[in-house]
Amino acid sequence: MLIKKSPDLRYSEVTPQSTYLNRRSFLSAVPLAGAALLTTRAKAAAKLAAIKGPFSTDEKPTPYQDVASYNNFYEFGTGKDEPSKNAGRLKTSPWTIAVEGAVSKPKVFDLADVMKMAPLEERIYRHRCVEAWSIVVPWIGFPLNVLIKAVEPTAKAKFAAFQSLYDSKYMLSERSAGIAFPYVEGLRMDEAMHPLALLCFGMYGQELPNQDGAPVRLVVPWKYGFKSIKSIVKIKFVEKEPPTTWNLSNSREYGFYSNVNPTVDHPRWSQASERRLGEFAKRKTLMFNGYADQVASLYTGMDLRKYY
Repeated sequence: MLIKKSPDLRYSEVTPQSTYLNRRSFLSAVPLAGAALLTTRAKAAAKLAAIKGPFSTDEKPTPYQDVASYNNFYEFGTGKDEPSKNAGRLKTSPWTIAVEGAVSKPKVFDLADVMKMAPLEERIYRHRCVEAWSIVVPWIGFPLNVLIKAVEPTAKAKFAAFQSLYDSKYMLSERSAGIAFPYVEGLRMDEAMHPLALLCFGMYGQELPNQDGAPVRLVVPWKYGFKSIKSIVKIKFVEKEPPTTWNLSNSREYGFYSNVNPTVDHPRWSQASERRLGEFAKRKTLMFNGYADQVASLYTGMDLRKYY
């Protein structure tokens, strides 16, 4: 596995910053009717200071433009290009995260308070989607376990359940999206506590753009992308395995664990290979998305074909 703790690649060498962060030229090039998209672009220009975190891959990051324009975010459209066009409607301030359930210190956190819990780290992670495409992204955040420790889970906390924002006034209806809202996801407690699981506030040195899950999302790099829930408003610690959106929608195709596993095919396509976004050639899919050295021990003795 390719791991490098101090990557030297600058993001200006991947995609020139001027092509997507030049706000002055953007203002002069679009009419006022494009204000929603402008808000998204302007938000992306806010810099986030972060130290270099552990676990970074030395693979070349995917160009920002690709990551910011090709998204799964069904609240804002079912086509890959639709969230970047529509997510400007998302209101990201003020923002709170309710943490509740089997914890000694339940609390509703302001986003600013959460961001002060630990130094922000930059981690370049592989990210693999179930549709057999992948990306490499410099995410900014800190381990999810920092927040978990702060609320002191009780012995009954066996799983962490997450919920995204849903507002029917400006998001797709369940009928239009084809899935139930609000979007929900879950992790087993040892998965949630693993240092690779990231509570994420930014990418490429900037705040998260709306379409990529602003203002706070989860990044779980050894699992398929839909496990990395966006725009989180609630975390609840529970005793039993919580429901998850895609498992509720189609349990045959989407299991609770959803670990990247090239030996377990999706019913409609192979998972043995993937195509990096922006590239034509395919590459072999790595077990646990290349993070087997870190996470394989979480699943010792489990039948990963049954618990997919």
